[in-house]
Amino acid sequence: MDIQQKHSYRALTMATLAFAACFSVWTLYSILGIEYKERFDLSATEFGLLLAAPIFTGAIFRIPIGFLAEKISCRKLFFWQMLLTAPPLFYLPYAQSYSSLIWLGFAFGISGVSFTIGIRYVTDWFDSKNQGFALGVFGAGNAGAAITLVFVPFIIKYYGWQAIGPIYGAGMIIIAILFRLFSPEISQFYQEKKKRDFHYYAAPLKDLKVWRFGLYYYFVFGSFLALILWLPHYYVAAYKLSLTQAMALTLLFVASSSMVRAVGGWFADAYGARTVNWTAFWICMVCLFFLSYPPTTMTIHGVNKDVNVFFEVNIWLFTLLIFIIGIAQGFGRASVYKTIYDYYPNHMGSVGGLVAALGALGGCTLPIMFGVAVDFIGVYSACFMLLYGVLATCMVAMYMAVRAERYKKLLNDSIENNFLEQD
Repeated sequence: MDIQQKHSYRALTMATLAFAACFSVWTLYSILGIEYKERFDLSATEFGLLLAAPIFTGAIFRIPIGFLAEKISCRKLFFWQMLLTAPPLFYLPYAQSYSSLIWLGFAFGISGVSFTIGIRYVTDWFDSKNQGFALGVFGAGNAGAAITLVFVPFIIKYYGWQAIGPIYGAGMIIIAILFRLFSPEISQFYQEKKKRDFHYYAAPLKDLKVWRFGLYYYFVFGSFLALILWLPHYYVAAYKLSLTQAMALTLLFVASSSMVRAVGGWFADAYGARTVNWTAFWICMVCLFFLSYPPTTMTIHGVNKDVNVFFEVNIWLFTLLIFIIGIAQGFGRASVYKTIYDYYPNHMGSVGGLVAALGALGGCTLPIMFGVAVDFIGVYSACFMLLYGVLATCMVAMYMAVRAERYKKLLNDSIENNFLEQD
C-alpha cells in the first residue's frame, strides 16, 4: 500500500469517526426529548418541534457550508465546526424551560453540517470507481445515533440526566483534537480550487435533476433521521415499552441501516445507482403500506351472527418492517450520493450540500408533521401514512424523469443517425 493510499484510508477513517460523533450530538433529543416531554407535559406537536430544532440548524447551514467547503480546507472547517458544537452542550443542564431547550437545540444543531464537510473531504481522496464505497463507508457514520442510544442510558444510570450535555461536550472537544492531529490535508487541491469563483459552483443548482436528487434524499435520509427521533417515543406510546426497550429496538434500526450504507455504495458502483435507488423505494413502499394500518376492528354482519375481525401490526411485525425499511434506506442513501458524483464530480460541496440540506429538512419537518398528523387523525400510525405519501411522490418523480431521459436519448440518437431533421 503506497503513501497516498494510506492517507486516503486515514482520511476516510477520521472523517467517519468525526461524523459519527457529530451525528450522535445531532440526534441527542431523540432520547432527551422523552424526558423533556414528560417534564414539560408537551403535546405531540410540541414534541415534534423540540426534535426538529437541532435538525433545522443542521439543514439550513449545509448549503452555505457546502460552498465554503469548496473554497477552504475541509480539515480546518471540520475541526472548528466540532468546537462550536461544544458550548451549548455544556449549558444544557441549566435549561429550565421549553423555549430554552429549543434555542439550545438550534445551537448544537450546527453538528449536522458535518456531513456536507465530510462528503467534500472524502471525495477528494478516492477515484470514480471507488466513490460509491468510500461515500458509503463515510455515510455509515449515521451509526453515531447508536452512540446516543447506547451511552445515554448508561450516563443516566450512573450520573443522571444533567450530566449528558457536559459529557457530550467534552467528547466533542476530544474528537475535534484527534481529527486535527491525525487527519491528512490536501493542500495542492485547495490551491487549485481558489481560482474558481462562486458562479462555477452555483451553476449546477439551476438543474432540475439536482432538486430531484434532493427529493429522493428527503425520503431516504430525512425519513431515516425522523424515525431515529420518533421511534423511541412511538415504541413507548404505541406499544407501552419501557424506555430501555424502546432504545434497544431503535438501536437495531439505526445500526443496521447505517452499516449497510457501505454495502449499498458497493452495489451502486457495481449495478448502477439508479437501479439500487428504485429497488429501495419499492421495498419501502410495501413495508409502509402495512405500517400505515392502525389497529382495526371490523364487524361482518353474517346470516346468523356477527363476525368480528381484528387487525393489528404487533410489535414483532412492526420491528421487522422497520428493520427492512432501514436496510432499504441505507442502500438508498448510498445510491443517491453515488448518482450525484456521477453527474457532478467537481461540485460535491455545492450540489452535495444542497441535497444534504434538503434531506436534513426531511428530518426537521417530518417529526413536526408526525406530531400534527397524530394530534389531528388520532392514531399513532398516521406518521407512516404521511411517509407513504412522501415516498409515492418520490417514485412518481423518478419514473417521470427516467421516461423523459429515455425519450431525450432516443430523440438525440435519431437526429444523429439522420432519422429526424433538427430545426
